[in-house]
Amino acid sequence: MKYLCLVYYDENVINAMSPQEWESLNKECIACGDNLRSTGHFLGGNALQPVNTAATLRVRDGRPHVTDGPFAETKEQLAGFYLLEAENLDQVIQLAGKIPPARLGSIEIRPIRELQPD
Repeated sequence: MKYLCLVYYDENVINAMSPQEWESLNKECIACGDNLRSTGHFLGGNALQPVNTAATLRVRDGRPHVTDGPFAETKEQLAGFYLLEAENLDQVIQLAGKIPPARLGSIEIRPIRELQPD
């Protein structure tokens, strides 16, 4: 089964890191991805740019409405995602627990709902 693991953390905590701490965290994330890839669990993933680069789109009455930033104001911001393959929720929890930013924020785990074509 496929699971989307959404990585959330407080960007203020990240912004307060020294360049060396930030580089170390990024190296850990790369190593985590490499390990998940080597075991066949990693299907894809990416880090996201900071929330100040985001836009939210809504279409109402056929017209687009765009606002700056993410949809919700929260303490933690969506920072990236891992798309993982796992046998069940227990296994994906074990795998996601190794994602380094889990120490700084949270990982939301969502099963993928496969849409069936007609």
